[in-house]
Amino acid sequence: MSGNAMHYFAGGNTAKGFYSLYDSNLTGLEKLFILKGGPGSGKSTIMKKIGQEWLDKGYDIEFLHCSSDNDSIDGVIIPALKVGLVDGTAPHVIEPKAPGAIEEYVNLGAAWYSQQLAAERANIIRLTNARSKSYEAAYDHFAKALEIHDEWEEIYKANIDFAKLNGLTNKLIQGFYRDIFLNKKADVRHRFLGAATPKGAVDYVPNITKGVHKRYFLKGRPGSGKSTMLKKIAKSAEQRGFDVEMYHCGFDPDSLDMVIVREVGIAIFDSTAPHEYFPSLEGDEIIDIYKTAILPGTDEIYADQIKAVSLRYREKMNEATACLAKAKEQHDELETIYVKAMDFTAVDDMMKDIQEQIGERVKAMDNPTILH
Repeated sequence: MSGNAMHYFAGGNTAKGFYSLYDSNLTGLEKLFILKGGPGSGKSTIMKKIGQEWLDKGYDIEFLHCSSDNDSIDGVIIPALKVGLVDGTAPHVIEPKAPGAIEEYVNLGAAWYSQQLAAERANIIRLTNARSKSYEAAYDHFAKALEIHDEWEEIYKANIDFAKLNGLTNKLIQGFYRDIFLNKKADVRHRFLGAATPKGAVDYVPNITKGVHKRYFLKGRPGSGKSTMLKKIAKSAEQRGFDVEMYHCGFDPDSLDMVIVREVGIAIFDSTAPHEYFPSLEGDEIIDIYKTAILPGTDEIYADQIKAVSLRYREKMNEATACLAKAKEQHDELETIYVKAMDFTAVDDMMKDIQEQIGERVKAMDNPTILH
């Protein structure tokens, strides 16, 4: 019987540059393989194959997708075995906590034909520099888009009935957790709801919320208090000892877009563009913050201003996405160079070694005395 696969982003191209939440998701692992190597050296392929192998064996697997190419994998975690693999190259460099004891570096660069790469030195340097500039341009556009988004938010912030918003938040918290306090420390994980990719905004909300009994779809406008509400709901869960998954905004990582508390069976998330969803399962429920807490007529009164600011925002976001697409093209050119210079037989041997080590860990867990 196959296990369950969970897909999410732990790193993102944001208005604050590349933003990493990897450490939060690697916490608690007892074995972490950190893969080193250039574009096209097989890191994503190795992680996909190993993840699929253990998924087929019945283990639940977490696939951490790449925000610069969501078809690629930047990490895979086997929670039951406390084992993970992660891409340890820039920009998601992983800081080891116990090198050799927990983390093990796997140098895929050892499988390069160095002379072949040396012959492409000028092209590699040119493409690497060009790719860096494309990312810098994208982040600059995202930063300017965030400034415009802040203008948009101010319209609604000035028209919130905070008493009603706070009342709704407290009602939800009481309904979710009642008077329950667990006698344990909460396990809190930080991830991204979605990511800004070369294809535009991408998310895995249906997969992430699969199996959650009750899903709440927050509807509202920018600045209407959705993130603040979610932060309060998450904080209350943590204080009560519930394990919490906090999903940050892939555009502004300081903002929260979703909270999942699986122990009480709830997921509540910002269900507006670019991650807009509507109820499709039994138990799904819409919570309309605009109707509840925004002063009536706000949309109509500020219609011209809202139209103008939303247009400026979309233009900047499109410019940023175009830069990410350009960076992807440059990355693909680099991959072509490296793929031609790789000894994939050697890469396969490295993958087999990782698989054997994971297999040995399973045997050790079946016989705990081996671990000591």
